[in-house]
Amino acid sequence: MSTAPLLQVKDLVKRFGALAATDHAKLTVQPGQIHALIGPNGAGKTTLIHQISGALHPDAGHIVFDGHDVTHQPIHRRVHRGLARSYQITNVFLRLSVLDNLALALQAVDGSSLRFWKAAHAEAQRMERAAAVARRVGLAQRLDALAGALSHAEQRQLEVGLALASAPKLLLLDEPLAGMGPDESQRMVELLHSLRSETTLLLVEHDMDAVFQLADAISVLVFGKVIASGAPAAIREDAEVRRAYLGDEV
Repeated sequence: MSTAPLLQVKDLVKRFGALAATDHAKLTVQPGQIHALIGPNGAGKTTLIHQISGALHPDAGHIVFDGHDVTHQPIHRRVHRGLARSYQITNVFLRLSVLDNLALALQAVDGSSLRFWKAAHAEAQRMERAAAVARRVGLAQRLDALAGALSHAEQRQLEVGLALASAPKLLLLDEPLAGMGPDESQRMVELLHSLRSETTLLLVEHDMDAVFQLADAISVLVFGKVIASGAPAAIREDAEVRRAYLGDEV
């Protein structure tokens, strides 16, 4: 018995003037997968992720998530359906502690983010949940540290934690290893690998070593089109993919 896809992108088109950033792009992500989206700079990867998350709306095509057409739904509705994301540029509250960053994320998910006059620390249960998320992403020893004082790699870990706070069915990660050294990259790879039992991942990444360590499936985007999609071994040997992108990197 086949499993229904968690995400289907059907003939997605997004134009900026004469430029087709996505050109009838097609993508299918199965539940429980780590699915990598790769391609050269300017291929349209981030534009595609923006459309899946709701930050941009396509000019044509459809996005079906968990059986629902979300093509024209705003970001917050997609989040409530179980779709969360991180960004290329780290996006955390630099003047708040790790614990308070995560508590605010949980507060937003719980629907109580407009209770301005209620101290976050008074909500012990939420703070315990925030501490649990911090442990999950390897920041248990940094709960009281200001986010602005964290290393770049730790800020990326925190951003993954902020996305995990919504208990997503699908987590979109845009270059989670960007700017990291080898040891930091390996720690992030291990973290992402450990998440496969909790959520489906769709990640944009240029680090091919990490992609081939992590991915169950890979899609290759070139000039806005998905030119190949399949298991890592098949992508590694695909002649068109080699010509267009991988080259000697494999």
